[in-house]
This record gives sequence, C-alpha cells and structure tokens, in this order.
Amino acid sequence: MTREQHFRRLEIMYANAPINDFYQPKMTVAHGEASIEIELSRKFHHAAHAVHGSVYFKMLDDAAFFAANSLEKDFFVLTTSFTTYLTRPVSSGKLRAQGRVVNANRTQFIAESVVYDSENREIGRGNGIFVRSKMPLEDAMGYTNDLNATDQ
Repeated sequence: MTREQHFRRLEIMYANAPINDFYQPKMTVAHGEASIEIELSRKFHHAAHAVHGSVYFKMLDDAAFFAANSLEKDFFVLTTSFTTYLTRPVSSGKLRAQGRVVNANRTQFIAESVVYDSENREIGRGNGIFVRSKMPLEDAMGYTNDLNATDQ
C-alpha cells in the first residue's frame, strides 16, 4: 500500500466513526499532518450561546491523532495524554483544525494542533502524546473500505 492509499484509508476510517455522525467533520490527511473542518451549529452550544469546549477538544485531538497515525501504517494509535488551551469563544461559522507531528520515535509520537475560526483567528491549541496500540489498522472500522468509494 502506498502512503497516499494509507492517508485515504485513514480519512475513510474517520468518516465511518459513529461519533462523526453527530459532528459531520471533513478531514484530509498528509504525511505527518491532518486538517479537519466542522461547520458549527446551535447543537454544539453550551447555555451561554457559544461552542462547548468538547468541540474544540475533539477537533484538536483528532487533528493531532491523525497526523500521528499518518506515520504509522500498521497499527491504530492511541492518545495517552492531551493538553488543550481554549483561547477565544466562537458561536458560528466553520472551524478548521491543523495537526502536525513534531517528534516521532520508536515508542511515541508528539503532535500539536491549532483550531481556527472562519476569520482564520486562532481560537484554541493543544498537544498530545500518542502511542501505537496492539490493534491492527485493518481491524479498525472503515480502514479497509474500498478506496474507489472516495472517488465518487
């Protein structure tokens, strides 16, 4: 399998995760990087009419996670720790998270991510440590789906 096929399979796996039925994110993966977009909705708001921090966390963790898993072609990676900083509230528009691996060795990946609002202002950032699990990627939901399905 080529790197590009691995990246497309990760994108399909992400789209097939049941949690994403709620958020409806769009993700692209490249070597050591991932980008995620979510269109905001009132269903993501807390009682003060702004986006709940869980949306920030999800985007930041997912972008960093998939940046890390882009470098691991055999096993699903796991988040072992993740620190999140919420720096600006947002209520509407589209959010975009950019994740990238900043260090990789034989036992772990360190990745960071930043989430931006529709005006390209930073609204949060995070970093995490990710390790290889014992679960083969081929056993992950959607990873082995037909790549031709993404061409339609």
